[in-house]
Amino acid sequence: MGNTFHGGGRALSLSNGGTAVFVDVLMLAVSDLADSVWEYRFATLLTLQDQGVMGRGAVGFDLEDIDWGRCVGEWAAAKGFVLRVLDLALRRHRWDELGYEPPFAEGYLREYREMVEAFDPAGAGRHDSGDSSFPGPEEAAMASCVRHRLLCAPEYWEACVFCNSSH
Repeated sequence: MGNTFHGGGRALSLSNGGTAVFVDVLMLAVSDLADSVWEYRFATLLTLQDQGVMGRGAVGFDLEDIDWGRCVGEWAAAKGFVLRVLDLALRRHRWDELGYEPPFAEGYLREYREMVEAFDPAGAGRHDSGDSSFPGPEEAAMASCVRHRLLCAPEYWEACVFCNSSH
């Protein structure tokens, strides 16, 4: 089974193990950068890719389904944040805390960064239909796991992705 992250007509398909690594390195970065409600909502989306909670082979999301905002300024700010998260992860931010060497993580991050960079958020986010899989403001992951200093999804406050995978 695999997991797929889509965007702009492209896809990043990862094995279950590859997905776990991808989520781990992104959570290390997003947990240290998130500062606004939208950024915490994006962090929540990442926490929901935790296969320890959601099930193996059952995660992934499409950039088109994210509520990027309602105007050019909001789109640019949101996309800029996601690119900053990817750039920080590409600099191996806190990777020493992983407890393993993620040999393919840089390749996954580079490929996904290219997808985000090429993505135009203008037509994305079905924020008016109410059926978006992007977490709402009330679901923003603003609590942190004390042990690992990672953001946690509201439904799973006590466990971060590292706790769920026994890092």
